[in-house]
Amino acid sequence: MKFKNKIALVTGGGRDIGKAIALKLASEGAQVVINYSQSEAASRQTLNEIKTGNGEAAIFKADLTRSDEVNRLKNFCIDTYGNRLDVLINNAGGIIARKKIGEQDEAFYDTVMNLNFKSLFLVTRAFVGMIPSGGSIVNISSLAARDGGGGGSSLYAASKGAITTYTRSLAKELGVSGIRVNAVCPGLINTTFHDKFTSNEVRAKVAAATPLGREGTSEEVAHLVAFLASDEASFITGCNYDINGGIGLF
Repeated sequence: MKFKNKIALVTGGGRDIGKAIALKLASEGAQVVINYSQSEAASRQTLNEIKTGNGEAAIFKADLTRSDEVNRLKNFCIDTYGNRLDVLINNAGGIIARKKIGEQDEAFYDTVMNLNFKSLFLVTRAFVGMIPSGGSIVNISSLAARDGGGGGSSLYAASKGAITTYTRSLAKELGVSGIRVNAVCPGLINTTFHDKFTSNEVRAKVAAATPLGREGTSEEVAHLVAFLASDEASFITGCNYDINGGIGLF
């Protein structure tokens, strides 16, 4: 029970990696707030699974690209579990669509960058004053931040690159307050993200090129996130951890 008596917020926590993180933290004793924007049914299913396992959680809908919505989420967290947040998991994000630069307009740029980076900035800014010394922030970046991503994902990769750099900056800034900030950088993980935006042919090719010879799972990412958020990682901050089966070696 690494997170007993601790409060955690998981943004985008209704499905895939976010769901696995929420389940993992709750199973280790955390009281978890699950934020979602569109995946209400999936979020309620995640909530039910946590409660079935005798965990404690609540869900709240908010568009994290809007500061007023982030403030509503903050007020909900305070009303539900009090004015303290021990673990912040910035997981919300997405690719929206695969588009080459000639197909990208200003509106698409704003949508992708706001969803992936502005949301993380707004949430972190809103909640950092609630995080005590010994608390932890874990951001979800991507292998795309380092290798530029697959075809048509240049803006997604750039937004994740911003997260990677921002993680290092925050670690320097918040370390004096005893708050650790790290990120995880998943490679090819078996999620609805790739079900929707990556062809089976490309997925098979990438898996075959991965030293471990397969895709990763959301649960494997959640294990790493939980470690970084826990006191077991008390001297780790400012790091971006790859979790990609070794494909990043090439």
